[in-house]
Amino acid sequence: QVQLVESGGGLVQPGGSLRLSCEASGNIFTINIMGWYRQAPGKHREWVASIDEGGKTIYADSVKGRFTISRDNAKNTVYLQMSSLRPEDTAVYYCNADLTYSTGDYSYTREYDHWGQGTQVTVSS
Repeated sequence: QVQLVESGGGLVQPGGSLRLSCEASGNIFTINIMGWYRQAPGKHREWVASIDEGGKTIYADSVKGRFTISRDNAKNTVYLQMSSLRPEDTAVYYCNADLTYSTGDYSYTREYDHWGQGTQVTVSS
């Protein structure tokens, strides 16, 4: 069993900063790409940022220059540092991982899209 748990969401004023964390736990064998997505009410879930095993990052144009994704492989954790926040950034933020986990002594399962439950970020004055 593998679980992704997001934390760090909350209420912040426009122009403020917030750092999100997502920790993976369970019978993890390997974690490849990790990323962040967000979903606002009435909108589809959109991709925000991703980071690969070597630390290479990519960002959606809407957050480029304001958000920074990073990871701590020893802690199986990915972070999203958000700065210069705007009301349009308000959403539930989800982390995602491409990972392989153990299902038995000699059994492993690859999941290309393993999701957390999300953490709410609200940007408002």
